Amino acid sequence: MNKPFSQSCEENKHVILESITPYLRDKKSVLEIASGTGQHAIHFTEQLNHLSWQTSDLIESHSGICQWLEEAQIDNIISPIELNVSEPEQWPKTQFDAVFSANSFHIMAKQNIVDLFEHLPQVLARKATLMIYGPFNYNGRFTSDSNARFNDWLKQRNPNSGIKDFEWCDQLAEQAGLTLINDIEMPQNNRILVWQNTLGN
Repeated sequence: MNKPFSQSCEENKHVILESITPYLRDKKSVLEIASGTGQHAIHFTEQLNHLSWQTSDLIESHSGICQWLEEAQIDNIISPIELNVSEPEQWPKTQFDAVFSANSFHIMAKQNIVDLFEHLPQVLARKATLMIYGPFNYNGRFTSDSNARFNDWLKQRNPNSGIKDFEWCDQLAEQAGLTLINDIEMPQNNRILVWQNTLGN
């Protein structure tokens, strides 16, 4: 069985790593939400071998992630746990120094994002960092024509998906005790939003 492959992961993994590395130098543990194929986890942990990287995704993605991890044989990646962000019992009981997710918010329904921020505080250590990569709208508008076309394509596949508004996400983050510390412009009209936990867990 051929392992899954994401061309977008392959293309963006270097620039993402460059942007998130400063926020991970003093961290020890990372929870990755929606690990996809596992390609990001492998590339990041090869370079950041001081981290313990917990992969996670819906159960149907696990076999593909495990294929990648078995081939890579990297000691500091942990096999995926099942995590549907809207299922409270699936959230890990462990706290992490950082949480990372790429190309997930525009796939999720709005209620999934609400649920994610609601449950997130329980897995965040004190001063933990949340890093979200993907496209976002600002002031209710698409940042490019290509993002508008991409959003149309997403809606055709699943009417509940679509590019989310930055301001709405930031409000949910604030309600969860997170403060925005950076909004990084990335290639191809993407961003990395970086929040820090301000609650004393």
